[in-house]
Amino acid sequence: MEEPRLKRIYKENVIPKLMEKFHYKNKLQVPKILKIILNMGIGKDNKDSKAIEAAQRELTLIAGQKAVLTKAKKSIAGFNVRKGNIVGVMVTLRGNRMYEFLDRLITVALPRVRDFNGLPNSSTDGRSSYTIGIKEHIIFPEVDYNTIYKVQGMNVTIVTSAKRPEETVALLREIGLPIREE
Repeated sequence: MEEPRLKRIYKENVIPKLMEKFHYKNKLQVPKILKIILNMGIGKDNKDSKAIEAAQRELTLIAGQKAVLTKAKKSIAGFNVRKGNIVGVMVTLRGNRMYEFLDRLITVALPRVRDFNGLPNSSTDGRSSYTIGIKEHIIFPEVDYNTIYKVQGMNVTIVTSAKRPEETVALLREIGLPIREE
């Protein structure tokens, strides 16, 4: 199988630029992307089996890998959720699938977002993760607008090996994620 385009860009362009910028002594010190987690909450549709199946099918299409159901770990009366209820679907991507998905996100999906002016600089968790909230999952070309059950939002969390938030943002900017300067 051929090496994904973004992986090649990371090896040839990103590693040298980050080594120079952060003064790393060794290539292995340069942060890399470890995994991408796609998560779609089901919300009020947790009793509707059609909505659950549709969300699972659509997330599987987007990721190229089977989505698993997530269940509530504890009961929360305010949200009308009981322990064990299905609350969402998720996929964890690693390796070549991760790079292929990120490439599709950058080149195809994000340009289809209405009134898009870049991603916020502050979406890091304070260390090594960067989370993108997507309001409509129909921005992905794999999802056919005519066959969807309901337009839903999703979260894309990119987990890196960076030690500081500025390293995470620099890595993702170099790879091509359109993160705004703030």
